[in-house]
Amino acid sequence: MIDPRPSGRTNSGGIVVTIDGPAGSGKTSTARKLAEILQYRHLDSGALYRLRESVPFDGWRGLTVSDLDKLDLQIVARDDRITMFWKQTEISSELRTVEVTERVSHVASLPQVRKWLLGTQKKLGANGRLIADGRDMGETVFPDAEVKIFLTASLEIRAKRRLLESSGDGFLNEMLRDEMERIRERDLADEDRQHSPLVQVADAIEVNTTELTFDGQVEILLEIVRDLTGTR
Repeated sequence: MIDPRPSGRTNSGGIVVTIDGPAGSGKTSTARKLAEILQYRHLDSGALYRLRESVPFDGWRGLTVSDLDKLDLQIVARDDRITMFWKQTEISSELRTVEVTERVSHVASLPQVRKWLLGTQKKLGANGRLIADGRDMGETVFPDAEVKIFLTASLEIRAKRRLLESSGDGFLNEMLRDEMERIRERDLADEDRQHSPLVQVADAIEVNTTELTFDGQVEILLEIVRDLTGTR
């Protein structure tokens, strides 16, 4: 069940901003902050693909799109966030655990899951005022988005960010090497995926965040959005 209606907010303008990029490029945290500043809703598409690894349900591979529609799953858009519930229990926070993250590329390769989530995401963006981040937002999900951004960064920086995100403190060089290898493998899986692989669309603005602080990249993206849409 999908309820795309925002609560207590008009949707004048209907603007959709897509932020695509590889793992660790900073797209989700940046999109979340950008949505907060602009008072848009934030669609974390990666969290949707984590449903398969978080929802205690067997047989995902054999389900049809019609079957998926009948699951006791709710995706609700309210104010500045999109929340997910399984059997009336919110599961949004569980979708970002390390264990789920490591398995999500496999889920994204299931064509029936991608087809179902494509329809879900389009409904969530129907009223605009949305910042959507992922890997194929600008190409497949919202090809007519007013603003398309592609975030990138060096492999080492992306690995360091992931480690700091999970540990919060320092890390050993061996841990960094292992994380770089995991991200390299994830990049290859995303780029070689048959359905909606990771690509930079021609009309997306590339922003390399390797040398940027978090606040710096948010400021750059905010300026891009405001310049292209005339919003303040």
